Amino acid sequence: MVEKVVIIGSGPAGLSAAIYTGRAKLNPLVIEGTLGGQITLSPSVENYPGFPEGINGSDLVTNMKRQAERFGARFISENATDVDVSARPFRIKTETRTIEAETIIAATGARTVWLGLPNEQRLIGRGVSSCATCDAFFFMDKAVMVVGGGDTALEDAIFLTRFAKSVTVIHRRSELRASKIMQDRAFANPKIKFIWDTTVEDVLGAEIVEGIKLKNVKTGHTTEMKCDGVFIAIGYKPATDIFKGRVETGEGGYALTQGKSTMSNVEGIFIAGDVSDPRYRQAITAASEGCKAAMDVAKYLESKHSEKK
Repeated sequence: MVEKVVIIGSGPAGLSAAIYTGRAKLNPLVIEGTLGGQITLSPSVENYPGFPEGINGSDLVTNMKRQAERFGARFISENATDVDVSARPFRIKTETRTIEAETIIAATGARTVWLGLPNEQRLIGRGVSSCATCDAFFFMDKAVMVVGGGDTALEDAIFLTRFAKSVTVIHRRSELRASKIMQDRAFANPKIKFIWDTTVEDVLGAEIVEGIKLKNVKTGHTTEMKCDGVFIAIGYKPATDIFKGRVETGEGGYALTQGKSTMSNVEGIFIAGDVSDPRYRQAITAASEGCKAAMDVAKYLESKHSEKK
């Protein structure tokens, strides 16, 4: 059996695509991997429309999955391990099977590059975050740290000053990698301080973040500082590994689309969500991309089937 559409990924982009392709009677198959992706790390999503009191990230994607299933979407709880685009139909391998598809929506997302600290993962959602625009509100009048030295780190730091009482940027070098304009803005902000030539050795706290352990890379001296939050801003990695060498990617490895559509350079493969978005990385923008990809797929399949008549 050749599937009309296979969606790879089950974050807001993939689930939105599943809802729309389901309602279009395309009977989508979703290779969900880990349901929800990064949004499941957020204990409260307060900027997704329709939830005035906020909603747990896991609950949000669970509701979206149920909605997709209501319209006929099918799910397999496996990871896609390879994609063959050399012939039609496309062939997608998972851990246990090979699936053939007329079209693919790649909604595999992007992953935060974490520091790999002993307590980092344990305290995600309890003071450790990788998304300032998602979580800044929770740090009203708090002291927070931002780890990184690029544009993302300074953008996060500047945004956090709207909420936090103080923001300290920790960078492992003696100068920043960020653009000159971002540096000027950060240096001019009285709420932002800098700690140079320093790495974060660990995040401290039993139930919530209470501080961090720092190490000066030049002297080897270690210190501990109190803080209420730690924002990791050293980069993101788009999950494009299974499409490497098959679908065109740009700077940072993000998948590229053609013009204003969601079509990739390979006809029949569509892109949605953070896998192609190095800028916004929000649940709502990912969901909108999933909607657009689904509509593009429906139009594409309709035109192809009309040609055969």
